[in-house]
Amino acid sequence: SMRQVHRAGEKLFIDYAGPTVALMAHGQEVGRANIFVAAMGVSGYCFAYATPAQTARDWLGATAQALTFYGGVPQLIVPDNPRALVTKADRYEPLLTDSVQDFARHYGCSVLPARAYHPKDKAKVELSVLLVERWILACLRHQSFASVQAVNAAIAPLLTRLNNKLFQKLPGSRASAFAQIDAPALSPLPTQPWEWASFKTVRVHIDSHIEFEGHRYSVPHALVGLALELRITAHAVEVLHR
Repeated sequence: SMRQVHRAGEKLFIDYAGPTVALMAHGQEVGRANIFVAAMGVSGYCFAYATPAQTARDWLGATAQALTFYGGVPQLIVPDNPRALVTKADRYEPLLTDSVQDFARHYGCSVLPARAYHPKDKAKVELSVLLVERWILACLRHQSFASVQAVNAAIAPLLTRLNNKLFQKLPGSRASAFAQIDAPALSPLPTQPWEWASFKTVRVHIDSHIEFEGHRYSVPHALVGLALELRITAHAVEVLHR
């Protein structure tokens, strides 16, 4: 197959590792921590982060942590086709959920899932997943963790060691290659931190109010009868028209 050529700071590839980490309480397993992995296109600079599950909130929250870790934003974020992020898979124009599009707007980048059943489209992160399994998860397999936060605390020093490992056939390491090539090409992070947003369509009642979770919010009377969109975050409910 044709070799992929990556440009500096252009793409960030993201995926989840197959193996999970057991969470224990009183000697019994109470859950599993899922391991999110990200890799920069040119340097392969790797990021790993444990989440409670693989919901849309987990995917986007972990990606936001990855962008903070890298200290900048690439032009393109490339996941596979998880149902949590993609409402309609398509080879050329996959349809993303409203929450993913809101995430991309916040960071000023694009999200373009790889083609289904084409793992070579995201070979960088496939390799990084393998490295995380070999150099991080293998080191954690005999340890016991009570929470996802404890898993992340154990991952951090191992991740630093992985990124500082020297390349076998090239000079330097992933960390040095990132600092020289990818980091200068990244866009700056937005000043406001990202927060999870969900969306819902509602219709304006005859009394010019909309209803959400038992609460009623007034809107301009001219919108009576129209379908509006709610953007719901932890701190606000926004009513959007067109």
